[in-house]
Amino acid sequence: MTLAEPMADGELRLEPLAEEHRIALKEACAQDPEIWPIYAVSYDPEHFDASFAALLSRPDAQAFAILCGGELVGMSAYLGIDAARGVLEIGNTYYVPRLRGTGFNRRVKDLMLGRAFACGFRRVEFRVDARNARSQAAMAKLGAVREGVIRADRITWTGHVRDTVLFSILAEEWDGGRGT
Repeated sequence: MTLAEPMADGELRLEPLAEEHRIALKEACAQDPEIWPIYAVSYDPEHFDASFAALLSRPDAQAFAILCGGELVGMSAYLGIDAARGVLEIGNTYYVPRLRGTGFNRRVKDLMLGRAFACGFRRVEFRVDARNARSQAAMAKLGAVREGVIRADRITWTGHVRDTVLFSILAEEWDGGRGT
């Protein structure tokens, strides 16, 4: 098993992100133009193509198209993959608005966490913009530990100097997708 293999749970499927997903993902990302200012990178229609190309070209990442019932409804990625340290980040996550707050995030993250730990990673990190209360609440629901704030961590696509809240889950802490 590798990080890059497809994952599925019923009608939910994560496929390695590829050029064939470009148009459908661009349409999905265009459904919520107001969300992009709290993301470090924008996938709004104006910035989508450059951001998509950059994500696909990252040597330390494995991105996934997220499909539900065959419809592309979002994306997520393993980032900063460091097999020697046994650490990676799950991020670059976006879902179409209708799926937020439905438990869908838990299902996606359980698949991704399960795969990472099955592949021998010992620590999974999540880095969230301090302004993004919804994502911070989602991390708490997953059982991730809030480790602190990395002050002035990065400059986002808007020029905002972002404080990043760091969360993590260790392999021995993960509940195997049973919920907290």
